[in-house]
Amino acid sequence: MALSELYTKFNRVWIPDTEHVWKSAEILKDFQPGDKELEIQLEDGTELQYPLEGGEKLPPLRNPDILVGENDLTALSYLHEPAVLHNLKIRFVESKIIYTYCGIILVAVNPYKQLPIYGDAVIHAYSGQNMGDLDPHIFAVAEEAYKQMARNNKNQSIIVSGESGAGKTVSARYAMRYFAMVSKSSSNTRVEDRVLASNPITEAIGNAKTTRNDNSSRFGKYTEISFDRKYQIIGANMRTYLLEKSRVVFQSENERNYHIFYQMCACANQPEFKSLKLLSADEFNYTCMGGEMEIEGVDDRVDMAETRRTFNLLGLNENFQMDVFKVLAGILHLGNTVIKAQNTEKSTINSSDPHLEVFCDLMGVNMDDMCRWLCHRRIVLSAETVVKPQPKERAVNARDALAKHIYALLFDWVIHKINKALKVPGKQHSFIGVLDIYGFETFDVNSFEQFCINYANEKLQQQFNLHVFKLEQEEYMKEDIPWTLIDFYDNQPVIDLIEAKMGILDLLDEECLFPQGTDKNWLQKLYNFLGSKALFEKPRMSTDSFLIQHFADKVEYQCKGFLEKNRDTLYEELVSLMRSSQFALVAEFFQEEEEPNSGRKNIKVTPAQPRAKGVNKQLRSTVGEKFRSSLYLLMETLNATTPHYVRCIKPNEEKLPFEYDSKRVVQQLRACGVLETIRISAQSYPSRWTYIEFYSRYSILMSQSELKSEEKKQTCRMVLQRLIPDSNQYKFGRTKIFFRAGQVAYLEKLRLDHLRAACVTIQKHARGWRQRRRFLHMREAAITIQQYIRGKKKIRQTVTALALKQGWAALVIQRHCRGYLVRRVYQLVRIATITIQAFTRGWRARKHYKKMVAEHKALVLQKYARAWLVRRRFQTMRRLVINVQLSYRVQQLRKKVEEQNKENRSLMERVTSLSNARAQGMEKVQALEAELNKLTNERTALEEKERKNTEEAKQAVALLQNEKKKLIQANKALEQSLKDTTQQMRDNFENMKTKLMEDLEREERLRKVAEHNSELQKEDSEKEIEALQEENRRLREERVRLQAQLQEDQRINAEMQKQLQQLTKHVKVIPDLRKEINSLQMQRDEADKTVKAQSQQARAKISVITRQLLGEAKEEELIRRLHEEVSNNNDEVDLLSAFDEMEKAANFSLRVMENQLREQKDAYESRVETLVYKNEHLNKENKQLQAFFQEKSDINNSIAQEVTRLTSENMVIPELKQQVSELTRNKHELETQLQDQNIEMTEKINKLSIDLQLAFEKEGLQRRNLEKRILEMERSRDEMERQMVDLREENQQLQKVQQSESEAKNKLRQETTHLTAENMDFEEQLDMKDRLIKRLQDQIKALQTTETANQRAPPAVPKEYLGMLEYKKEDEGRLIQTLILGLRPRSVGVCLIPGLAAHLLFMCVRHADYLNDENKLKSLMHNVIFSIKEVVMENQENFEVLSFWLSNTHRFLNCLKQYSGEEEFKKQNTPRQNKNCLKNFDLSQHRQILSDLAINIYHQFINLMEDGLYPMIIPGMLEHESLQGISSMKPTGFRKRSSSVYEEGEDHTRGQSYTMTSILQQLSVFHACMEKQVMEPQLQGQVIRQLFYLIGSTSVNSILLRKDLCSCRKGMQIRCNISYLEEWLREKGLPAACTMEMLGPLSQVAWLLQVNKTTDEDAAEIKQRCSELSPVQIVKILNSYTPIDDFEKRVTPSFVRKVQALLHERDGSSQLMMDAQYRFQVTFPFCFSPQALELLQVPSSLHLDFVTRI
Repeated sequence: MALSELYTKFNRVWIPDTEHVWKSAEILKDFQPGDKELEIQLEDGTELQYPLEGGEKLPPLRNPDILVGENDLTALSYLHEPAVLHNLKIRFVESKIIYTYCGIILVAVNPYKQLPIYGDAVIHAYSGQNMGDLDPHIFAVAEEAYKQMARNNKNQSIIVSGESGAGKTVSARYAMRYFAMVSKSSSNTRVEDRVLASNPITEAIGNAKTTRNDNSSRFGKYTEISFDRKYQIIGANMRTYLLEKSRVVFQSENERNYHIFYQMCACANQPEFKSLKLLSADEFNYTCMGGEMEIEGVDDRVDMAETRRTFNLLGLNENFQMDVFKVLAGILHLGNTVIKAQNTEKSTINSSDPHLEVFCDLMGVNMDDMCRWLCHRRIVLSAETVVKPQPKERAVNARDALAKHIYALLFDWVIHKINKALKVPGKQHSFIGVLDIYGFETFDVNSFEQFCINYANEKLQQQFNLHVFKLEQEEYMKEDIPWTLIDFYDNQPVIDLIEAKMGILDLLDEECLFPQGTDKNWLQKLYNFLGSKALFEKPRMSTDSFLIQHFADKVEYQCKGFLEKNRDTLYEELVSLMRSSQFALVAEFFQEEEEPNSGRKNIKVTPAQPRAKGVNKQLRSTVGEKFRSSLYLLMETLNATTPHYVRCIKPNEEKLPFEYDSKRVVQQLRACGVLETIRISAQSYPSRWTYIEFYSRYSILMSQSELKSEEKKQTCRMVLQRLIPDSNQYKFGRTKIFFRAGQVAYLEKLRLDHLRAACVTIQKHARGWRQRRRFLHMREAAITIQQYIRGKKKIRQTVTALALKQGWAALVIQRHCRGYLVRRVYQLVRIATITIQAFTRGWRARKHYKKMVAEHKALVLQKYARAWLVRRRFQTMRRLVINVQLSYRVQQLRKKVEEQNKENRSLMERVTSLSNARAQGMEKVQALEAELNKLTNERTALEEKERKNTEEAKQAVALLQNEKKKLIQANKALEQSLKDTTQQMRDNFENMKTKLMEDLEREERLRKVAEHNSELQKEDSEKEIEALQEENRRLREERVRLQAQLQEDQRINAEMQKQLQQLTKHVKVIPDLRKEINSLQMQRDEADKTVKAQSQQARAKISVITRQLLGEAKEEELIRRLHEEVSNNNDEVDLLSAFDEMEKAANFSLRVMENQLREQKDAYESRVETLVYKNEHLNKENKQLQAFFQEKSDINNSIAQEVTRLTSENMVIPELKQQVSELTRNKHELETQLQDQNIEMTEKINKLSIDLQLAFEKEGLQRRNLEKRILEMERSRDEMERQMVDLREENQQLQKVQQSESEAKNKLRQETTHLTAENMDFEEQLDMKDRLIKRLQDQIKALQTTETANQRAPPAVPKEYLGMLEYKKEDEGRLIQTLILGLRPRSVGVCLIPGLAAHLLFMCVRHADYLNDENKLKSLMHNVIFSIKEVVMENQENFEVLSFWLSNTHRFLNCLKQYSGEEEFKKQNTPRQNKNCLKNFDLSQHRQILSDLAINIYHQFINLMEDGLYPMIIPGMLEHESLQGISSMKPTGFRKRSSSVYEEGEDHTRGQSYTMTSILQQLSVFHACMEKQVMEPQLQGQVIRQLFYLIGSTSVNSILLRKDLCSCRKGMQIRCNISYLEEWLREKGLPAACTMEMLGPLSQVAWLLQVNKTTDEDAAEIKQRCSELSPVQIVKILNSYTPIDDFEKRVTPSFVRKVQALLHERDGSSQLMMDAQYRFQVTFPFCFSPQALELLQVPSSLHLDFVTRI
């Protein structure tokens, strides 16, 4: 529709106003074409007739209130100056928002107040966001520039402009701070800090206080921030433009010089400044001119400290700083130099001037020369050189020119040093430039500086217009909309007027070339050459100024001083004098200037003005020429980059916070190009909506058929064509709909009319229903009243006496008749009822009977079923117990085999020692034979001498006969003693046999009583072995004694041989002696035979007795040993040796029996009391065990169960088979070895003759070895006693387990879970295993027979594990690889047993502690911690792995605490768990390291979850409309401002829309993973609490930064979403109280958006309810509250002030944003684990075959 059609009644317009620029009015009458006046009413009620110029120029329409306060000015339906001005006022004054978009421009209004919107949290909030997702901000522009640089690989520029005092410097500083935060360099150089540190220095030397601004930048600055390929800051470079040098020597009233001067004067008393001889600021001419020495709220001393700190941060040392301060101090002293006028043409300076002296001393120049050349000038003529004195005015100008020039050179030199300090080695990949430059200026008196500033702004405005035009064209081309040329203002004629040939600057430079050139001459030239230009004017009332029509305004420039400022001259004499300075820095300043290299490469930014090194003699370049060149370089740089614009606005001249002067603001808006942008946008299609936005907003205007259509884009087309017939008023793009100005307002009007009509309809029907309801109620009451009245009236008319009698008679008849009928009916009903009751009762009785029968049958079935279940459970338990018993028996058999092997090794060692002894004896026998031969030869010699010694022989014979008698008597005595000893041994054998039989019978009875306790018999066996060994030792001692007697007899025989030498004299007697000797030898042989026979009988008896005494376990070994000893002794000794062995054997047996009886007696006496008390229980237990052994079928069932698991786990029965076969094979091998050894020993004994002396010595050695062995056996006995104590405790625990049903069920349930994990249906398969059971029965019988033959085995007890895993040191790497590095959380064994890895690792730690191996323990703990770190680092993005290792690390830490032995962790432990505690090492340090590791895993775990959840929070919690029918979408009409925000195809990438369901699903995924790993509930609560804090803080921060979310409907949506989260917590069984506290601020924000915000009571309630929100946040939300429809109202500023006053006393943070990156301190609670380590089995899937359960 046409725009003129919108001027209808009740619409509002803007009319011009002298005070407020524009003011609002309401139309009272519809406008008709041709009307010359428009009837309007002002807001104060005044009615006016607004004249229309020819009926054509209508006043601009006002936007609906719903559109006021938008983030983007281009989103307004009516785009014009009053709309922009009003929108900025509403945002700035009422909403306290200083930033607003205007297309590609960010408009920043200076609040003159510190706002909490620049913290690090705000930077993080804007980082990564698209421009427009959040409220307008300088950080959003900086983020857009940074993102486009990274995305498009193109350099960027941010152009910050505005008047002095508008906040340009602060905005540029915040932009650079943003870049420093988001692109921190990875090196340690901290380049970003140094870039920011350059600001205080440049502000100190380049900023000053003016009447408009306390910190006004008096120069332009372009800062280029360089980035590498990773887009991290690597350096920076600055270019400066047009420093205001005149401020050094002159300041206007209420202004100051540059800050650095006052900072130095404030620090004049400091020691380092003493040499500068500084005074206070009011004593220097250059600092006291403006009358302002201080700035309110600024401490110059503190600023000086900050300046020096930043100098140091940039690496500019103290020497550099002092050089700078010396130059600055010299300038101040130069300004105090007094120049006196001698006459009108001559001036002089006192040679003792103290300030000039200080200046010359600081500058290092000659004072006399300085005095001379300040007051004189050398003029070079063609023939001579003349020195001409100067008048005072020119001398003062020369002094001031020198001061200005020195300061300008110093400024350039400091900037050069800063650039050098900011330059970091490395290649620049891209850069972002920040231009902080003066805006368009117009004062009462405008001079050369304002001319240059406005010239620069003309260039920038031209570049800005072209860029806006280009963006508009790109937008239209992207949307496939026909492009029509837009007429926009082109300021090229103004630029040509200034810089073209024969332009203003050209004529100015030309006039400067003439020595006698004046400002008047130059102005006249301007009039002559430019007077005909349309944009150049000559003032009517002035002859020393000219006018230029700039793009912003017409400016009048005063020509006075143009030439002097453009020349910027300095006398050559002063230059030469300064060049000869002894101060190196000053001398360097005034060196000959070199031609700068003008070549440029790749538009790389170089300093706009090369560092000045001196004054050009020929004055080849003027200030205007230099400025034009630097401006050309700047424009070239900006054209090569993508620009972003920030326009700073000064709201008032008084610098009052949040005060809005419309005149000043509109003036700046016109000057900075904002209105030009609006005008360009308004000429085409300024309002641009996406199809989704349009459909959501205006679906209320659609018909039912249109709403049912699934093609929303086509629906939008149809609706628009129906609502707006003129197709020229809108265009359909690919993703957007483009509207001309006013069309959105028209649609809003239609929508509002429709809503109003709907409201009227609803009201109509509601009121009609109410009235109808009221009418019906009244009608019903009236009818009731009428009935009552009519009845009374009728009764009065019809009632008479006859009628009463008749009526009474009728009543009597009716009564009797009705009574009869009722009685009859009653009788029938009663009979029927009785009949029905009878049948019913019978039916119920039968039913009850059947029910009882069924219940009885059910009881019988339940009884049998429960009995069957109990029997099945009992059988299962019994099978498990028997399995454990069989496992224990196998272990006992293994121990027996190991003991036999040890005994065999000891026998082998003994045999080896005996063979060595016999070899030595053989050598002695050979020696004796040699001696015998020698004796035979001697005897022959003696026979030859017999005859000579006859008499002597007779005497000798007599002596020999006597000796013979003595020998015969001795022999008889020996024989008698032998017989007595033999008889005594026989008697002893009989007595011992009798006692042994009695003891054996008693022992057999005791064995049967205590058959279940195998360890007791084991101890008895060990004691019996010790007794036998003791007897063996004693017998050996007796043998030594007898052998000593034998040695004595041999000594006697030796004496007899000596006497035989004397028998040679008695030849006749020798044959008789030989016969007697032979007879004696025969008697000796007979005695030997008798002894052998007796010894054989004794050995047989000893073997029988020993077999009966020791049982079958050690029978073969002991008998074989005795046989060997007796046979060896029989073979190697004579008759006495045989008797010795027999006696030793007897004594051995006797002592063995005595020791055994004594030990058994002691043991039995010590246990008699225990056995008495336990007799009854043991009898019951024996009966149970006998019943267990008799029930072979149950045993076979258990074995069958184990056989079914042969393929998956270690089977008990196969182990028994293998172990029995191994035992049998070992037995045969041992028997074969013993037989071979016996044969070898027999052969060796037959060949050896033992030397008794050596044998006795060997026996002594053996005795000592035997004593050592006895000591070892005693120690082993003590150890066995301790083991018996442990076994008794374990037996007691087993008894307690049997008595405690619940505990037994627990353990058996765990055991059955591990043993039958894969075969839960084994009971149904028993019938199919009968044949296998029969075969196994035969094997069991054979096995039992073999066991009975080898050993009378004690009753089996359950196999007891110690809860440890044994591994070899070299397998530690495999262990770590299997349990940590190679472990996958989804493996079967790990999933079946949560925390399995932690428990297995701790079991390995326990084994290292049990071995007391410190190195092994330290190595294991170090590798475990290091490997967990490695796994976590490799899987930082794997949520499941992090969850798995967080749970296992926590569980491992709990294991180290639970089994540490500390009292605080042992409170809930079972006795068995306390027994499993670590014994030798304190792992508290490792616990701390492990705790730190767990904290690190937790933070990585949280970071990963937050990364997955963060993208869903804003769309799901805030943007998604979970409540159907309540749309919170506002007609923002937000237009995408740059290519980085919207690109072709981006709708696909952004098409993934998250909802509240997405958040809940993601949380469920996290929770399910933690539940799968059985993470501790307290730890889960901390994780969920942290996630809820992230949701709450992120949502609150987004609301604070997004004005479009601050509405009542959005509050309803948020509260609904919070209820969903609370419901999710209850569903998952998580603690909702402490977790929902994290959403407290968000809940209060939602409440604040919904509550009424009008009265004082509302303000008090807000203060009370919003306790978790800071005052800054509450005020921000109230200011940002935005109505969605016209039916809502904005929050009035007065209400906001009320709330602020109430919140003034509240202590709260001044920060606006919540810290979304805050981490709550994590605690790892100690959680008791009931898991029994000894019951834990290693799954075969882990392939840990190299570890062994202990």
